[in-house]
Parts: sequence; C-alpha cells; structure tokens
Amino acid sequence: MAETTAPTVLPRGFRGAQEGWPELHRIPRPPYRVPLAGDVIGSSKDTPVQDSMRLARRLGPIFRRNAFGKEFVLVAGADLAADLADEARFAKHVGLGVANLRQLAGDGLFTAYNHEPNWQLAHDVLAPGFSREAMAGYHTMMLAVAERLTGHWDRAAGAGRAVDVPGDMTKLTLETIARTGFGHDFGSFERSRPHPFVTAMIGTLDYAQRLNAVPAPLAPLLLRRAGRRNAADIGRLHRIVDEVVRIRRADGGGEGDLLDRMLDTAHPDSGERLSPENVRRQVITFLIAGHETTSGALSFALHFLSLNPGVADRARAEVDRVWGGSAAPGYEQVAKLRYVRRVLDESLRLWPTAPAYAREARADTVLAGEHPMRRGAWTMVLTPMLHRDPAVWGPDPERFDPDRFDAPAVRSRPPHTYKPFGTGARACIGRQFALHEATLVLGLLLRRYELRPDPGYRLRVTERLTLMPEGLRLRPERRPAPAPAPAGPSAD
Repeated sequence: MAETTAPTVLPRGFRGAQEGWPELHRIPRPPYRVPLAGDVIGSSKDTPVQDSMRLARRLGPIFRRNAFGKEFVLVAGADLAADLADEARFAKHVGLGVANLRQLAGDGLFTAYNHEPNWQLAHDVLAPGFSREAMAGYHTMMLAVAERLTGHWDRAAGAGRAVDVPGDMTKLTLETIARTGFGHDFGSFERSRPHPFVTAMIGTLDYAQRLNAVPAPLAPLLLRRAGRRNAADIGRLHRIVDEVVRIRRADGGGEGDLLDRMLDTAHPDSGERLSPENVRRQVITFLIAGHETTSGALSFALHFLSLNPGVADRARAEVDRVWGGSAAPGYEQVAKLRYVRRVLDESLRLWPTAPAYAREARADTVLAGEHPMRRGAWTMVLTPMLHRDPAVWGPDPERFDPDRFDAPAVRSRPPHTYKPFGTGARACIGRQFALHEATLVLGLLLRRYELRPDPGYRLRVTERLTLMPEGLRLRPERRPAPAPAPAGPSAD
C-alpha cells in the first residue's frame, strides 16, 4: 500500500467519494437511484441518521449514498472502524454537516480544519481545564445546578405531573457548562420558555442539517427565508457570548475556569494567546457541545431506566449503598457508581448522541486491506451501527443490557468498538466532564425518584446533528430518603 505524504494542504469544501475512492463501484448502494436527486426513495430530510441505519442493515458494513450528486461512503462495521482509528494513516475529517457550522463556530475546537493552527493552540491552553483537579472543582457547581432541577421535579411530583425530560435535561446541562466554564447563569429553570441561546442554537443546528438536504447551488434560493433566520440566530448567539465575555472582563476575572483560561492563559511553549474572535468561537463551541450531547445522553438513559425497572432498582440500590445518607455526594463518590455508569454507557451505545464521526486518509492507503483510498478521501463512521455490530455485541445488539460494560466484558472486546465521543487526537475534549456530570445527575435522580413512563410512549428520535428522544415525558414519584449508612465498596 502506498503511504506517501505531501506537504500541500487539501482543498476545503465538499469532496465527493468519486474523487477519493478508485474502486467506488465495489461499494454497495441503494438499488433505486433517481437522476439528479440521488438515493432519496424511502429517505427523509429529517432523519438522515436513521435512514442510514436502515440502509446499513440492508447493505452491510460499508455502503454509499448519494444526495443531489454528493456521494458519501459510510462505515458501520467494527473491523473497518478499527482501521480508521489508526492515527498514523487517518485524521479527523470536518464533514459536511460540521463544516456547515463554521459560519457560527469558525475554527473552534469542533469545527477547525486539521491544518488550522488555532485548534492545537486552543486544545493545549484548555486541556488543563479538564484535569482531575479542575473536575473536582466543578463538582460543587454541578450539584448546585442539579438542585434546581430536583426542585423543579419535586414540584411536579407533588402535583402528580409528568416532566419534559429532554427540555429539563437541556436546561440542566446548559446551566452546568455555563456556570462551571464561564461563571454565567442563564436562569433556565426560572424561565417559562427556553433561553434565547437554546432557541438560536437549535435553529443553527437545524439549518446546518437542512443544507445537507438540498443541492448546494440551489440552497440560497430554496432556503432563502431559513438563511435569513439562521443569520439572525448566529447574530443572537454572538451577542449572548459577547455579553458573557464583557461581564467577565468587567469583573476583572473569575476563578480560573475555562473562560479565564481563554482570556488570560498563554500557550506554555509559544506564549501565544487566543484572539478575541477565537475566544468567542471557543465559548460558542463549549456552550453548544458542552450541553447538547449530554442532555441527549441523560434523556436516553432516563428513558431506558423507566422501561427497565429491574435495572433501575439495581442502579438505585448501588446509589443508596455507595452514597448512604449523605445529603450531597462528594466528587470521589460519583466514580464509585460503577453500575450507574454502565447504564449511561449502554444508553450511549444504543443512541450515541453524536451519531457519526468522519475520517480522512492522510496519504494513499487501503482501508482494511480491501478498499483503496486516495489522500484526502474520507468516510463517515455511523456510530449507532458500529455499536450494533453483531460480531462485537452478540446476536441481540438492540437489547438494553448495562452488563455489556462490566469489566470482564469490556476487556474481552476489541479496541475501537465503542466510540460515543469520536476517536483519536480530536475526540471530545470534554468527555470526562460529560461523564461525571451525567453519572452524578443519574445518581441524584435515582436516589430521589421512581420514574414512571407514559404507557403509550414509543421512542421517537429527533435529529439536529445530535440525537434526542422526542416528546419523552416521565412522571417522577418521590422516594423516602435513604437511611444513613457507611459507604462501602461497590460490588459492581
């Protein structure tokens, strides 16, 4: 296989699979392709991920789709995804949906191209903000925000009302990242409607997805009104973030959080600092990525807990045993909730809220020894189907089973088979933050409530670049407070 390197920068913009896959004809595609429109039969502009999941079940571990002349290769098999995880041969590709967000987030951590220097600068400056010491400092603020959630749920439980799970998890996670990262309070739980940041964010994510569903030359015409709304949403997000930064500068600094690092910390080697424009882009990136995916993960986990009372009882018993009667768990106690963490991991296996990641070839290569790729050729790993590969997860991969993540089971699986946070050097920088927050919140809710599902609800998944259960409502019922007991080692 050829492993040549070249110093030139790859062209920006969309590169169709026709340009990078010399033997594209060998890769299966849907049987009914419409001229100009592509593989639109049986698909929906609102559910591209779920449409691709259905195609993967029919076409196999690697397949291709065409939308208005844009040819994509998608990977759903574990062997192929493992090969793509080789950092020596593959790198992150800023795929079409992500690139559509660059007008909002520019060269922020999530949307930067590999050749843009601000990614490495921001990563090196901000990585200490997710150290163990920093995480322990965030814990108290996470608890304070969670108390606002439980106060809201207590009132619903007292009135016998159901709660809007995705809506409340979005409020929770937005307030958590805003307070821990930027010392800002959006007042989400005191509002009768979503904060304007959330409304504008959803608008920009929806617009980015809609851009994928129309021919690029026609987008300005077909999406003229939506484009104007998107420009207004971006302007609103910029104004909100600029105000957060203005307040911080006026206050003369905070307590060493992410915003302080962005404003005041120089790169340890070069001495370079983030520019004001890049600070804005990073704040937007963290506010969106820091709450959108975690709120979805919590919502899916609560859905599965409500449908599996045996799992919920086992998780609840662990919380009662490990936390005892302590009013508020300490930072170290959260890591001891091993079974609760398995519930979260299994929820992210079935419905990873960031449902795909893209990889591009650093040089000419052959994927898994079978599919030639030219330098710059890219493919998208369909994470929900990677997480359902029967060769890894057994004959019943659709079944919810947290014991798939007990220690022996994890050790028995090949690497690179579980990727809810992406892969490689540019995997999610905040994954430990998200996992600690989500485990803490699940523990608090399990200890405090029984979760009653709506018997008529059937899971519907909405897509806006991330995944979220749609219309999920649960009825919380208060439990008696656990009796004080010494915290012992977890048997799970």
